[in-house]
Amino acid sequence: MEVSRARIAGVNSRIKVVRTGLTASAALPGSPPDQRAASELALDRIILGDCLAELQRLPSQSVDLVFADPPYNLQLEGALTRPDHSHVDAVDDDWDKFDSFAEYDAFTRAWLAECRRVLKPDGALWVIGSYHNVFRVGAILQDLGYWILNDIVWRKANPMPNFRGRRFTNAHETLIWATPTRSKRYTFHYEALKGGNDDLQMRSDWFIPLCTGDERLKDAGGRKVHPTQKPEALLARVLLSSSNPGDVVLDPFLGSGTSAAVAKKLGRRFIGIERDPVYARAAQQRVDAAAPVDPQAFAAAPAKRSEPRVAFLSLIEAGLIAPGEMLEDERRRHKALVRADGTLQLGPAVGSIHKIGALSQGLPSCNGWTYWMIERNGQRLHIDALRGEYRQTHRAAA
Repeated sequence: MEVSRARIAGVNSRIKVVRTGLTASAALPGSPPDQRAASELALDRIILGDCLAELQRLPSQSVDLVFADPPYNLQLEGALTRPDHSHVDAVDDDWDKFDSFAEYDAFTRAWLAECRRVLKPDGALWVIGSYHNVFRVGAILQDLGYWILNDIVWRKANPMPNFRGRRFTNAHETLIWATPTRSKRYTFHYEALKGGNDDLQMRSDWFIPLCTGDERLKDAGGRKVHPTQKPEALLARVLLSSSNPGDVVLDPFLGSGTSAAVAKKLGRRFIGIERDPVYARAAQQRVDAAAPVDPQAFAAAPAKRSEPRVAFLSLIEAGLIAPGEMLEDERRRHKALVRADGTLQLGPAVGSIHKIGALSQGLPSCNGWTYWMIERNGQRLHIDALRGEYRQTHRAAA
């Protein structure tokens, strides 16, 4: 999280001194952002400067994914203490303070508009917040023309208790996943997420621990470098679900650099913007220490819907299934005869693997590839496995 009040008034503060590894933007008088070449993107760099000023320098439609962890505007009044009167290390930094909701809304609208401009048409934005700000952010997103795909509840395994006992323990934060326009063109690795979730659809509530232990950045005195450092597991799930290797990930509020470090590990390019030199320095050291994962470990598996269509008849013609064999459902309640023309027969009814599968269950539709099973080498498998074998064989031949 980071913010500058000056940006609301249109004053773009500049930071002239840049340490090794950090990038300072160069002024381009009279050169609007839309006219800049994509080659000028400061890829895999942390830009030290004001988020709005730096966003305005980026080319339009140059970024695949935005992850934003903006100020929450917590509106804390005074120090927060535990029952034993010890001090709670809460978020009370100046970057999280605004004079009014109107000021916060103006700031939010400005940076979200710039993010929408720099996003590619098939790109997406993730923004995380708490009950203090996420509803305002969501409304502004919709006002600006974004299309909200999901809200994700990040359930914290070890949340800070409510010391005063006046409210419920705040045990979650909310992420909004949105596209710049209402479009079906966006990245979502449904099958990969499902496969990593024991073949169950990934839900919209994610149970992930807070950032603790060795992952938490500390200064020489043992104090937290950043009060709201996010866990790498959270960012990894975001990037693996909705981006591809080589994509450009932009974080306009880089903070301690979690998004940049995870992007580097997972083979994504990143652009980080941070105005606080202390945070930027810690983030750079963290990125420098991040070791990329073997590319084969994060390569995105092709989505089934994007793979070439294979007709059931093709499996028969390739000898993977023989006419006269019997298919059955997983519970062995129904058996259907495979015909030479690629249809199935169940009693007097003849039709496609989908039509006969639906008929056997009394349903209007059915995915025959995952409904029907066949026996091979003493094992039962879905005919979808044979379709995968067919694709693999023909892909290699091509």
